[in-house]
Formats: sequence, C-alpha cells, structure tokens
Amino acid sequence: MQGEAALAQLGECAQQSAPYRGMVRTALGIVQEEGFLKLWQGVTPAIYRHIVYSGGRMVTYEHLREVVFGKSEDKHYPLWKSVIGGMLAGVIGQFLANPTDLVKVQMQMEGRRKLEGKPLRFRGVHHAFAKILAEGGIRGLWAGWIPNIQRAALVNMGDLTTYDTVKHYLVLNTTLEDNIMTHGLSSFCSGLVASILGTPADVIKSRIMNQPRDKQGRGLLYKSSTDCLIQAVQGEGFMSLYKGFLPSWLRMTPWSLVFWLTYEKIREMSGVTPF
Repeated sequence: MQGEAALAQLGECAQQSAPYRGMVRTALGIVQEEGFLKLWQGVTPAIYRHIVYSGGRMVTYEHLREVVFGKSEDKHYPLWKSVIGGMLAGVIGQFLANPTDLVKVQMQMEGRRKLEGKPLRFRGVHHAFAKILAEGGIRGLWAGWIPNIQRAALVNMGDLTTYDTVKHYLVLNTTLEDNIMTHGLSSFCSGLVASILGTPADVIKSRIMNQPRDKQGRGLLYKSSTDCLIQAVQGEGFMSLYKGFLPSWLRMTPWSLVFWLTYEKIREMSGVTPF
C-alpha cells in the first residue's frame, strides 16, 4: 500500500509520509508504534475467511478433478485440466469468502490510519461487518470481488495446480512415495509459484478494497482492476506490482507447508485416499 500514486487524485500525496519501507522496517515500525500484537491485526476475519475459502476451493477442485474432468486410467491428470480446475476452485472459494476478506484488509489498514492522524473506522470484526453492511448494503460486502477472484484464480493455479502436479509427478516418476517428504517438497513448490502469480493481483486487490468510497459504495480512486493496474504501472513502475513479494512468499511457503501436511494427514486419519 505504500507509495500509492492514485492518492494524488484526492490531494493526499503531501499528507502521505511513509515512516518505513521494506518488510523488516515495516514489521519493526508496527511493533514500535502500535505494539507486538498488531502484527496479528485482522487475524479473526482471516480465520473466518479460510474456513469458507479453503473449504470451498478444496471441495470444488477435487469434485472437478474426480467427477467433471476425471483422471485417466493410469491416474495421470493433464496439466491443462489441473490449471482450469485450480482457477475455478479459487474463483468459487474466494467469491464466497469475499466479505471476510474485505473486513480483514480494512482492519489491517487501521494502523496506517492511526499513524496518519485519521479516526479509526472499526472497533472490532463484528462492528466492521455491521458498518460496511450499513453503509454499502449487501453489495458493499462484495466490494472488490472482481480483483479478489482474479487473485484467487492465479493463487490457486499456483497452489492447487502446482501441488497436485508436482506431487503426482514425484510419485509416478521418481523413487519417492506418497509420504511426508513428497508432501513437503510439493507444498514448497506450490507456495513459491502461488506467490509469483498472486502478488500483482494481491496489490491490486488490496488497493481496490481499501480505497475510499462514495455514499453509493463506488470507489473514488479506481474504476476497475484494469484501471488500478494501469495507474500503478504508470505512476509507480512495473515492479510496484511486486510490492510485498518477500513477505508474501515468506507467508505463503510456511502456510502451504502447514496446510498440505495437515490436510494429507487428516485424510489419512479419516481413511480417505491421499490427495
């Protein structure tokens, strides 16, 4: 969010003085200026989001893989089917979870508002839901849903598709078996690819969801995700789309590792075939 060129439209450029740059200085600044626990700002809506998002995407992907597209007799699953399945699973899961993601993003930006001397908008998760609903109606809870599902499609193409493809390649073409080593290697690859594909969409999604809005719920800075993309590249350069890549990768890799190892273990304990 730092250095957002579009804020000049509202005459806020002069007021913006980012006190930190980069992941480490940003983290230290949050701890020093807001407190250590603020590093977990927005964790409650993030948990709500993953209950809906992860549940939706996993059920959708496996249904597409096993029922709609189907594997070949030798258990081979073509990459193009995996790509389509991953993107569709991300779109469906994220659309369902958009209200929780919106609350998470806006709550995480409360610290920035405080440093800029602006009044805080929310007292907590439920107040945030209620306020957004009161100001924008049901439609307001799906603000930014288009760039959000675009991001989810790319992230899941990186996460689900990479994990599924790498895992089955290792099992079918190497001496590795379907065990924790294979799951770990596959999840590491999926976290890296998901970060590379998802960071630009994450930047655009976060800016659209956090932009100021009029009384009708329309954004004041960006007309669409394409408009946001163009303004970011023109005003800040192409690499602005990869702002936050390092923390994104450092978040996605352990998250992917924990998720896939846990998911595979739960399937094993439940007597379900491995993913």
